[in-house]
Amino acid sequence: MGIDRLAGRPVQQVVAAWHRRGCEDAAGPLEIWLVDDVGGFIHITTGSDWCLIVDDAAPHAGYDLGASGWVEVVASERGTPFARYAREVVLAVDQRFDARTGRVGVEIRFSTGSVQCGSWRGDLHLVG
Repeated sequence: MGIDRLAGRPVQQVVAAWHRRGCEDAAGPLEIWLVDDVGGFIHITTGSDWCLIVDDAAPHAGYDLGASGWVEVVASERGTPFARYAREVVLAVDQRFDARTGRVGVEIRFSTGSVQCGSWRGDLHLVG
């Protein structure tokens, strides 16, 4: 099952993995999971080769990073560009590929706007 199956379905919930360290707010999520209206997941993150990974993996539990902080995995519409599109129907999903590196971007379009997902220097980059 791929990200294209989101087209025509509402995003019911957004789950995000955030790197936390003390009182600092994370700059952005490490991973995003979009939950559709039938409970399916679309997982968006980056790979060690800086490509964009999109699969249907379910959210994992948070974990401790020792002195570097921890990763918190929570329902998280706030703090992501997906917040303004909660419960809106996905109109289309456009993927961009590079012949050398694989998937480099995904744009998820709603009736009131879109969110572009990409990898920027190995970090998940969301613009919407």
